[in-house]
Amino acid sequence: NTITRPHINPYTCIRNIPLPEGYVRTVSAENSFAFFLRNCELKKDKTVYLFNRKPKYNQSAQFAVLDISVGNKDLQQCADAVMRLRAEFFYAQQAFGQIVFYDNANTAYSFSSPYTRNNFTSYLNRVFGMCGSASLSKHLNHVPDLKEIKPGDVLIRGGFPGHAALVMDVALNAAGKKIYLLAQSYMPAQDIHILNNPCNKSLSPWYDASDDSYIIQTPEYSFTRNELKRW
Repeated sequence: NTITRPHINPYTCIRNIPLPEGYVRTVSAENSFAFFLRNCELKKDKTVYLFNRKPKYNQSAQFAVLDISVGNKDLQQCADAVMRLRAEFFYAQQAFGQIVFYDNANTAYSFSSPYTRNNFTSYLNRVFGMCGSASLSKHLNHVPDLKEIKPGDVLIRGGFPGHAALVMDVALNAAGKKIYLLAQSYMPAQDIHILNNPCNKSLSPWYDASDDSYIIQTPEYSFTRNELKRW
């Protein structure tokens, strides 16, 4: 028998993370943000590292770690990780004109040529320095019912600091109950990771959208069910 060491992740990407019995993933079009998120690759190593390559103090929050650079500066924090994945989606599609974010004063930061990976990284560092949860929250649309949750939605509280977590995947069962996966970065800047569910170990890493609790308790932050937003 193969013994899986606790710090080794056996799943290669988001869509490989197993579902609870009776659930199926919602359908997503091949060119959609949902499809992109489901195909995000995961690292074998489940350790979350900070931007300076030191392990994060708390290693109990994550189920798995996304194979996406955190950079070498303390920039890619919570809302930045959400913007990073949105930008990576458009970059992969070569939809460069769609890559734009706004700061708190409503100044637009648009990605422009050359469309190289180096320039993309420089652009993102500029965005991460100027934009955050407060500005991102203003430019997303409120989703009034958590039960309408979709991959790509964002749980976000705008503030200084606020926090944000990205909905990576959604599944439902025959009774119409929905469950979802969340990803976050945090402070200091750290690897983007899939969150465990601290309140329901048997469902973890999935969260139950059909649960009527007002508070959504994640390992390091509490959101409310009315803080769901959409691009």
